Amino acid sequence: MTSLLIGLFLATLIVALFTMRLYRLILWYSLNSLTLALLAITIGINIDDNAMIISGFLTLVLKAFLIPYILKRVSIRFDLSRQIEPNIPVHYSVILVPALLVFTFYLSEPITNMISSNTNDVAISISALFLSLLLMMEHRNIAPKIIGFLTIENSLFLLGTTATNVMPMLIELGIFFDLLMAIVIVNLLFGHDDEEVAE
Repeated sequence: MTSLLIGLFLATLIVALFTMRLYRLILWYSLNSLTLALLAITIGINIDDNAMIISGFLTLVLKAFLIPYILKRVSIRFDLSRQIEPNIPVHYSVILVPALLVFTFYLSEPITNMISSNTNDVAISISALFLSLLLMMEHRNIAPKIIGFLTIENSLFLLGTTATNVMPMLIELGIFFDLLMAIVIVNLLFGHDDEEVAE
């Protein structure tokens, strides 16, 4: 079950890389966060770790539902362009994504050699981190960059979870960052409303 969820996490990230519509990108981010939440809950149940289970439920509420909802509201309110053209042409991305996956598997080999278990999961997590960086870098618009940055945090969450099977401080800080990002977006939204009222 864990391997299936990690595979779905990577699959949603790869599809997001080829998405050219903002709302679909938000949807794929939501599904990516959903698989991450289910993974954290599953691992928490398997190892009987209440902190991991709580982390999974917080991820489910914040990342899979609240932040995508806020991002969609902000994009509607600010009339952001729904068409998001990547800097990298699609035919180059089709070659770049598999090459990046192979490269990161070789890059992560010294790390996975030091780990007795979950070596493939850790390698996939490192690959997801590099793909998230690519997602953030390949767009000019601010909304895809925000989603790319949040996806990087998802990948760090996945890496910390698969490498340690516990609730490291990195994950706790990541949840705090997501909450902070939601507050910033809400303040931005209401600040824009106040400017409209003043005008």
